[in-house]
This record gives sequence, C-alpha cells and structure tokens, in this order.
Amino acid sequence: MLVSLTVGKVDAGVAVLLTQDNRLIEFPSVLLPNNISSGSIVDITVSRNHAAEAASATAFQSLQKRILNTYGVKAPSPPILRLRNATQTSLVLEWDPIDLATASLKSLSLYRNGSKAGSIPRPLETRSTKISGLAIHSEYSFHLVLRTTAGTYQSEKLTCRTHKMTDLSGITVTTGVLDPQQKEALGAALDRIGGKMIDSVRIDTTHFVCKEGRGAQWEKAVEMNIPVVVPEWVNACETEGTIAGVRGYYLNADPKARQLGVIHGSSHQRTTSTLSSATSANQGRLSAQPQRSPAPEQVPEERPLTPFPGGETSSPPQAQTQTQEVESQDGEDDLPPPPPPPKDEAEYSNEPARNGEAEAAPIPETKDEEPEAEAAEENNEETEKEHTLPQNRPEDDSESTNLGGAKGKGKEGEGDFNEVPL
Repeated sequence: MLVSLTVGKVDAGVAVLLTQDNRLIEFPSVLLPNNISSGSIVDITVSRNHAAEAASATAFQSLQKRILNTYGVKAPSPPILRLRNATQTSLVLEWDPIDLATASLKSLSLYRNGSKAGSIPRPLETRSTKISGLAIHSEYSFHLVLRTTAGTYQSEKLTCRTHKMTDLSGITVTTGVLDPQQKEALGAALDRIGGKMIDSVRIDTTHFVCKEGRGAQWEKAVEMNIPVVVPEWVNACETEGTIAGVRGYYLNADPKARQLGVIHGSSHQRTTSTLSSATSANQGRLSAQPQRSPAPEQVPEERPLTPFPGGETSSPPQAQTQTQEVESQDGEDDLPPPPPPPKDEAEYSNEPARNGEAEAAPIPETKDEEPEAEAAEENNEETEKEHTLPQNRPEDDSESTNLGGAKGKGKEGEGDFNEVPL
C-alpha cells in the first residue's frame, strides 16, 4: 500500500506529516530522507510481514512453556513433622528435608497448641528440634508453617504426650569410658527398663554414662548440657521403677548424697532408714512419758527432835525434801514401793512414819512396760500397811493414829501431814 504524505514540520526527533484529508501524523524524522523539508511530499509503502509474525509467536510460546515447566509444574511441598523421642519433660521432633522446588525460603516456624513457639534457625540445614520444660504426662500438639515466595505451606498437626515418671522408655544413653563388663551390664539394664543405647551424642540423647570425663563424645555432651552420670544411675532407675535424680550420680558427686536405691547400697540405706524410724518412735514414746528425775543423793539424816508435849512433830527440812521427791517419783514413774526398813533402823524410820511420810530409799530399777494403774494400787496398799503396823502407831493415843490414817487416805499421794493430834 502506497501512501503520499506532505511534510509539515521537521524537528530533530519527530516530523509532522499531513494526509490528504488534513490529518496529522507524527513520524520519526530519522526514517525520512536527509534532504526533506517542510512542504515536501513523501511516499510511504505499508505492508504486513507474516514471516516475522510467525517467528514472534513461536518465540513467545516457547517462553511460556519454559516458564510453566520451571515454575508451574513443581511446587514446594508441605513439611512432614513426626516425633523422634519423648521423656517426662521434653519432646524431640524431626521432619524431612524442606522441598522448596523453585521457590525461595522466607521462614520456617514451629507452633505449639496453636501458638507460635519460635522460628527454626537455619531451616535448610536443621532437621530436628528439642522442646524442654514440659509438664509430666501431658498432651501437646505441634505443626510447622513454611513460608516461601511461592506461598505458605503448613504441615499436619502432630499430637504427642510426655511420659509418666514410671515410664522409662524415653531414656537414651550414650556411653563414654566404660569397661566392657560395665557396658554389657548397662545395655542389659537398659533393655529391662525399656531404654536404648546409641553410639554417638545426638539431640535425643538424655544421659551420658561414663566413669571418666574425657573423650570427644564427653566434650560434646558437656557442650550440649547433657547430664554426665555414672552407671549406677541406671541401676537406681531400675531399682526404684522411676526416674532417679541425677544430682547424686554425677562423676564428682558424693555417693552419700544419693537418696534413691543404688543396688549396692540399697540394703544399707533401708537398714539406716529402719533404725532412724525406730529411734524416732522411741524418742516420741519417751517424750510422751514423764521424765524420771535423778535419784537424790543419800545424805545422812539428823535425828528428829522430840517436841514438847502438845507441840507439833516435824522432821528436818532435808528429810522432808527427800521424802517428797521419793513420793513424787513413786507417783510419776511406774516403780514398786520401797522395801520395809531393817529392824536396826526402826528408830530412824518411826518418826517419818508418824508424820505420814514414806521412807527415803534408793529407787530400784524396773521395766517401764508395767502399767501405771497397777503400780499406783500397789503403792496405796503398801502405804496402808505401813500405817497399820504396830511400830508406826503413836504410843500416846491410838485414836489419833486412826485419825491420821484417815487423813492419809484422804490425801493419798500428796505428801506428809503438818499436824498430829495428841
């Protein structure tokens, strides 16, 4: 198609062309001949290039297919979360490697019970994490959220529960410096309680067992804050049927601080606890009973003075004090009454008997198991017999002795009389 146009104005970049019906067309001046000026008439041929169109369409379709195959066929995969190990207060979670396809990673976060627990550091390298400080025998739910440039992907929720104190299946032990016999015995004990032994220190290692603190595995356990204990800790767990505290089983710990059953010292500890309980029971029984006052020293008594007729008969203060102490001991302790005095001391014991007092004598040792009621009855009967003996009756008046005996019976166990009627 041939078109004739009139050049209206020519600038450095754009030329204005006029059609026959006076329409303005802006045309690049670079495409016009060099000697063109205003008023010149130019012929422009316009035609369609089908080959160029086909080539352009082919190139465009190829680009679309390449984009589809690169970004549209394979998408990032949601993470797959699973439980690796569980203990009484911790859970170890692991997941498969993150498949991002052609997308770029933004973040990988862990959620616990619907709330964000934290972001996973180095998500392209990290494959597991440990959650500590959980409640004993409690249920938790976890899931991962993967954010990429191609979208956000979430894993399925994982429901898991921590162990009871009596569930020892979560114990995972890595051994250090041990004798072959000790290592074999340790493996047998772990099999009996349901634990397991692994060769290297990992994130799910709960305890490191050794006899000496050296080696690469020991250094790694110390770096990861894994408890380093002696083999007796596993024996204590098996003996008690529950998780034993590790404080008394560290390498440098004192064996006396161990409170739970070590196999070699369990009998000694049980014997000690039995003796301590028996001692505390005896102390409680003795504290409930009245304490026995020490026996007074035997001080030779002075002969009581004979009062004038009609006066009061009194014994020396020291004899009264000793007599009162003996009577208080007879009332408090479960002791039988003292034996009657010998004949050659009759004069010595007549005067206190007239005053209603018991003679001071050494206290014989008796068993505490004798009931107090029987001892009190025997004491009363012996006192009545002493009052009714002829040698204890006053010579002046027998009726006064009967009256004194009646008073003594009325005030049984109180002490001596102050007055004796003539």
